[in-house]
Amino acid sequence: MIIMSSDHLKQINDAALADYPNECCGLLAGTGQVGETLQLTRVAASLNMSQDHQRDRFEVDPKLRFDLMRELENTDQRIIGHYHSHPDHPAVPSETDNTMIYEPDLVWLITAVNQDRSVETLAYSPKPDASGFDPLEICLQNPSGDCP
Repeated sequence: MIIMSSDHLKQINDAALADYPNECCGLLAGTGQVGETLQLTRVAASLNMSQDHQRDRFEVDPKLRFDLMRELENTDQRIIGHYHSHPDHPAVPSETDNTMIYEPDLVWLITAVNQDRSVETLAYSPKPDASGFDPLEICLQNPSGDCP
């Protein structure tokens, strides 16, 4: 399970709408490990660095990643995953996503977006053998910080 605030979800949805019809992308920082409860504490938006095919591919800016890793040093936080959007497609891993599993300890959040709205956001954890993804529950924290 990944616990996140509605503000974090709004950041991701806003990025998906702003970058439409291209894929948006970014990093997720927080605590915990895949297979346990993850707590999202920060969303870091990235430019989509994919040279071609930005409509159906994403690449997070390596400088953003290294900068975020440095910021998180000596804290209890780490990069726990990344997010990207699927313009005019469902929030399920694509064939391309399945070929891009390089770090099985990172969560994937995928937001389906149409022209004027985000449709849904779903979470996935890569299978240990990198053969695909397993769904992961998202829990939106209520205003008191609890996860219902």
